Amino acid sequence: MSQPSNPDIGKLVWAIPEGWIPGWSNGPEPELLSHEAACILNPNDRDAHVEITIYFEDRGPVGPYKLTVGARRTLHQRFNTLTDPEPIPVSVAYASVIRSDTPIIVQHTRLDSRQAENALLSTIAYTE
Repeated sequence: MSQPSNPDIGKLVWAIPEGWIPGWSNGPEPELLSHEAACILNPNDRDAHVEITIYFEDRGPVGPYKLTVGARRTLHQRFNTLTDPEPIPVSVAYASVIRSDTPIIVQHTRLDSRQAENALLSTIAYTE
């Protein structure tokens, strides 16, 4: 039996005001590579075309980084793998705004593996 999409949930614009990719890692890669990620859920029946803009404390914004999240799919996008238009620097504070042409849900995570005792942070992104 096919499940219907849920167009009543999700928003078009999300913000993650806290961002920082740890500069080093402890453990096997890619599993334990220190990283930040936007976990994006698209519960709709059409693909979501997503743009991420990165903001810094000491220079202008960079982006958009363009992604597609398939219909009724999820994407766990690591910020440290974004390269176009440029890689996001490590050990530098930043924030992000995520825009989509169809409603999505965004969760923010960070894996900090600089020590043998790993730390994982996860929060829901802000939306209005």
